[in-house]
Amino acid sequence: MASSNSKSTNETANKIFKILLSNPRIKVSWVKAHAGNIGNDRADQLAKDATQHGQFYSHTKLPKPHIKDLLQKRMLEEWQTSWKNGDTGWKIYNIMPSASLCPTNWISEDVIFCSQHGPFPAYLKRFHLSDSDYCSCGGIGTALHYATECIYTVSWHMRKPAPNFEQKWLKRVANNLVSRLKIRGIINFISRNRDLFRSP
Repeated sequence: MASSNSKSTNETANKIFKILLSNPRIKVSWVKAHAGNIGNDRADQLAKDATQHGQFYSHTKLPKPHIKDLLQKRMLEEWQTSWKNGDTGWKIYNIMPSASLCPTNWISEDVIFCSQHGPFPAYLKRFHLSDSDYCSCGGIGTALHYATECIYTVSWHMRKPAPNFEQKWLKRVANNLVSRLKIRGIINFISRNRDLFRSP
């Protein structure tokens, strides 16, 4: 038997030999063929099925960079499908619809503003963390409110979009460094002065 010969040049036989060396409890012995041995008859049947119906197997060694590229491509495809069909994160998805390995250079303040999950009365009220969704200035305390009209954040104001263009406006703001610096200023100011923004 080729697998019992450590000097065999057969690759499969060498693999079997290594497995046997690392698992001394496995015993290999000769069994007479066609003698009613159930295990041997089953092995013969499987071998026969494989030769008649099995697929040809070709062991081709591929370069590691090629394998890495294939795996990365598959991973991005699965990530994109998950991102597109997910139940959450739609505000961010509308800004960045494509999954990518390229860094966005976003920091937490950018994510807080664009997802609108942060120290905003409207968000806190929605999740029953506050009794009111009003800012202390009298407006509804949304991210858009602080970026465009709140009297306490005038230093960072941007031009307010028409209601049907809010998503396009948010995408444009998220992709503009000057606008993102304003966003960061707003979020940091609100975070440092939470009492100022609570409704009376």
